[in-house]
Amino acid sequence: MECWPEPIVRVQSLSESGIDSIPEKYVKPLEARPSFKSVTSAVNIPLIDLAGLNDKNLRDVTLSQVSEACREWGFFQVVNHGVQPDLMDRAQEVWREFFHQPSEIKQAYANSPKTYEGYGSRLGVEKGAILDWSDYYYLHYLPCNLRDFNKWPSLPNDLREVIAEYSTEVVRLGGVILEILSINLGLKEGFLQNAFGGEDIGACLRVNFYPKCPQPDLTLGLSSHSDPGGMTILLPDQNVPGLQVRRDDGWVTVKPTPHAFIVNIGDQLQGQDNKV
Repeated sequence: MECWPEPIVRVQSLSESGIDSIPEKYVKPLEARPSFKSVTSAVNIPLIDLAGLNDKNLRDVTLSQVSEACREWGFFQVVNHGVQPDLMDRAQEVWREFFHQPSEIKQAYANSPKTYEGYGSRLGVEKGAILDWSDYYYLHYLPCNLRDFNKWPSLPNDLREVIAEYSTEVVRLGGVILEILSINLGLKEGFLQNAFGGEDIGACLRVNFYPKCPQPDLTLGLSSHSDPGGMTILLPDQNVPGLQVRRDDGWVTVKPTPHAFIVNIGDQLQGQDNKV
């Protein structure tokens, strides 16, 4: 499909217009609205120090921690992952700057449902669908033949340089985690990397922007879901916790550790595990 079924409205523009109630198409059904009664704040997803991989006395302990986190949660945070804190900060800052560019600059990168690549405000093409309270930017990074630099914003001036460096480092980290998971499954280190394409492995970048909402009890920035890919490596906002993880019959609000990445084991990787 080449076009969206309805005119696209940017959530950021709604938020900045000063409205005191959200349009009906953002109001979630009662059962899908935020529920603070089922949210647990006393626990957090596991935090794993990857520096232990380089210490022969700690390597097995680190591998075991990852294994347990995958079995018990499907989520964990990692520190000492090799990505420089300054680069993580710059990556977030350039995207903040992009989303605060004038609308005509952002609109030049407006996406379509054909590839979703670019500046977007909805997923899916169902007419009359209930939407999330967020805008986003989506890019293909790997394999290289899918990388379209025309879709990479030219403003702010250093965005392309920063995101190229950041993406390279996150892909490297993903390779390390795939090696850990392969070892924990009793396989050769490169098994999962090869299962996902080897040198032609796919990698995408999605940046979510959540504008201030006048009625946050009626909607969600991102509806509950499982990630369809192999693995998601998330760089969260350190100041505004928002990610919630399903745990038993409730939700756990993730408390981000400074300059940690959050790792989510996706549907495809779980499927690979089930084949072994």
